[in-house]
Amino acid sequence: MSTPAAGVPILRLGNVLVTGLLNELDDKAATAFADELTARIAADEAQGVLIDISRLELIDSFVARMLMELTTMARLLGARVIVAGMRPPVAITLVELGLQLAGVETALNAEQGMASLGWKQNLQLPEGAPRDALR
Repeated sequence: MSTPAAGVPILRLGNVLVTGLLNELDDKAATAFADELTARIAADEAQGVLIDISRLELIDSFVARMLMELTTMARLLGARVIVAGMRPPVAITLVELGLQLAGVETALNAEQGMASLGWKQNLQLPEGAPRDALR
């Protein structure tokens, strides 16, 4: 795991990078985060990126634009980005600001986001347990 200049950890799980945004992310830290994440996508040859924003209570136009640009940069590097965990107040703010996050895929939570990226949990079932025991 690496902690970039923005102070946001980036964890690698197979071919997926997992990270998250916090409330304290100012414009300078957001730019440093985007730079570090794109460098990691290239270095790790990541095919997917999950950005968990469930801890964000508010979002401003700069951070929203950074998410759109980060998604575009990741796509150019061959990775798919999913933003997970958007809270209702964040969604409302984006709509009120007229920001659509064009091209940004979203998921209700990190688990659904990882599933969309093809990540499967390796759960060990006891011998003889029915397959539907996972539900």
